[in-house]
Amino acid sequence: MNALNSLLTWLALHGYWFIFAGLIAAFCVRDARKRRTLVRIMLVFGGILIGSIFLAAAYGKLKPLAGFPWSMRSVRTSILLFSMQVESYQILSPAASSLLAHVLPVFELVLGLWLVSGIWRRFSALLASLVFLGFMAAIAYAYFHGLHIECNCGVGPNEDVGPGALLRDGLKFLLPSLIVMWGSFWVRRAPSVTSAAPLPAATPAGASQ
Repeated sequence: MNALNSLLTWLALHGYWFIFAGLIAAFCVRDARKRRTLVRIMLVFGGILIGSIFLAAAYGKLKPLAGFPWSMRSVRTSILLFSMQVESYQILSPAASSLLAHVLPVFELVLGLWLVSGIWRRFSALLASLVFLGFMAAIAYAYFHGLHIECNCGVGPNEDVGPGALLRDGLKFLLPSLIVMWGSFWVRRAPSVTSAAPLPAATPAGASQ
């Protein structure tokens, strides 16, 4: 389990480089058919990488505290601590914070699996982008209200709310998600490349007479 978490966290924190490299490569390819093929490959890896962000976040919120085994009791304890972290943003009431703390990890797990599966990727990437925007809005709210708290996103080491956390979420999470969303809609709407229609045969001189 720890090895899987390490892999998911690495993909979540560094996978954006693969998406950026794929996007640059797609722009460098002149042949439209090859470009579409390259974009499709990039979208498969992009869905896996963005899905890894949500899977790592769900794991980070549900995993037991250090030294405790996996059990329903340890998971409930982790959710209770996460509820306190949500409440520290001072956006929701204690009851709403508790509800969000119970729902969000499961939602992230389902969304992560949806992204990895590739089913209706354009819609899963759209939803992921909206979720990232919501996370960033919460971080900005806490920062501009002078709250000295950690973002507690569950991915990688904790970071204080502020420009650093916003830059990380925008560059590593939101931007790749927007690229995958845009690419998914583009691949679906772009016309298929077909061979040019043959020119009509030339009419012999005097045939119309």
